Amino acid sequence: MVDEGVALRSYGPAGWGFPMNPDEYDKMAEVEDRMWYYRALHARLGDFLRRGLANTGAARVLDAGCGTGGLLRRLEGEEPAWTLSGVDHSALACSYAVRRTGADIREASVTALPFGAASFDGIVSADVLYQIERPVEALKEFYRCLRPGGVVVINVPAYRWLWSYHDEMVQSKHRFGRGEMIALMKEAGFAVERSTYWNTLPFPLVVVRRKLIRVRPSEGDVRMYPASVEAAFNAAMTLERAWLRNVGGLPFGSSVLVVGRRSR
Repeated sequence: MVDEGVALRSYGPAGWGFPMNPDEYDKMAEVEDRMWYYRALHARLGDFLRRGLANTGAARVLDAGCGTGGLLRRLEGEEPAWTLSGVDHSALACSYAVRRTGADIREASVTALPFGAASFDGIVSADVLYQIERPVEALKEFYRCLRPGGVVVINVPAYRWLWSYHDEMVQSKHRFGRGEMIALMKEAGFAVERSTYWNTLPFPLVVVRRKLIRVRPSEGDVRMYPASVEAAFNAAMTLERAWLRNVGGLPFGSSVLVVGRRSR
């Protein structure tokens, strides 16, 4: 485990605007190893990272906006040869990540990463860019910190029309279309290798809950659901994972996933 006195370094939250509600980090730390959404998200990101780093060996990987460390925790178990680092603008999130992982965790903005150029073979950023006023600034930082030929994997929430109470609770700035994300990646310098929507099978239920049902602030989406509901969503996500691995992209969904590569 990394010593907390060494791991937490303050670089300030430049570029972030308002931080996410601290209560959301507490909820995330409690459920992200078990809740269907986080399990599916981390599985997708791991699959796409592994494919992008297939010939890299002992890769250096950064989780840019690591939150409470759930993805890093999973990657530690699945890819012990990788050297893992994480940054997050929230001191609270970093403190969770330090306790829960052995990665090098730093308090920093994704628009001003505390690393030199060409420091990483892979960078992953899960549901982070939607909180930044100018997300292309973060993408340019990712490009700078990747070695030539390095891979970046980005996940963001989809569709501006799906804006809801959930976006207000987590202080979103954007929701994205697939084409919009491709354009931002290219603007930052990346060659886009793959892009897809996902969360396709649950999408009708997401639309109903986000747009048609009045939800009290205390009833946010970051929580465990009854066991039968979790099992149904896990089964749906297993089918989607098989499709994305073996067939191709999905035409719609509540999330967008894009893979880019820095030119050599």
